[in-house]
Amino acid sequence: MADTLKTRPVYRNIHVTQIVKYRLPPAGIVSILHRISGVIMFLLLPFVIWMFDASVTSEISYDGFASAFRAGIGFVPGWFLKLVSLALIWAYLLHFIAGVRHLWMDATHAVTKGAGHHSAVFTLVASSILTVLLGAKLFGLY
Repeated sequence: MADTLKTRPVYRNIHVTQIVKYRLPPAGIVSILHRISGVIMFLLLPFVIWMFDASVTSEISYDGFASAFRAGIGFVPGWFLKLVSLALIWAYLLHFIAGVRHLWMDATHAVTKGAGHHSAVFTLVASSILTVLLGAKLFGLY
């Protein structure tokens, strides 16, 4: 009878020094990036409010807003403002697509390992492609 009982595998937490070698599955990467993108959007909320206020208040404020992205504001160069905007674009796109992924999984009960893997890869690829396209538009490449 003792031969028929299987021993249960022992799982332990990884040590900090093993983090570099640990391969996180795509679903885990999306989960962590979903949290990071939420924090980025929260921290950049004052920047979003400034951009909205400056772009809709008047034509003069819009011109100042547009020139800030071309020439900069004070010691902050224009390319840095575009880079911060690109980070905000990435955060929004990833957060939105990952949120839709979670809602889809909740609504359809698609919680299998394969479905989670495929939806996580789609989330990473779609948000990356959209970020590159919008970043090219932001930096004036097309």
